[in-house]
Amino acid sequence: MSAENIMPFNNAAERELRAVAVGRKNWTFAGSDEGGRRAAAIYSLIAAAKLNNIDPQAWLADVLARLPDHPARRIDELLPWNWQPQSVAHAA
Repeated sequence: MSAENIMPFNNAAERELRAVAVGRKNWTFAGSDEGGRRAAAIYSLIAAAKLNNIDPQAWLADVLARLPDHPARRIDELLPWNWQPQSVAHAA
């Protein structure tokens, strides 16, 4: 079988692009340029959680619960690539 007969599968790429296509309609309702920037920041953090094999919903729920009492100088601990669930973080 030659290389030109092999069809690459791009289901993963199509799934990721679907979010962009659906989001495009929703982003028009951000309300303002600042609202759009905030939405982009949240989308970026959720994508980072996925890239780090973290459930975005669990991460976001934990971070939002911890944020009021978390020191600002240690905010980097809550980013997806540094995050540890609260039960593990307190055990350490």
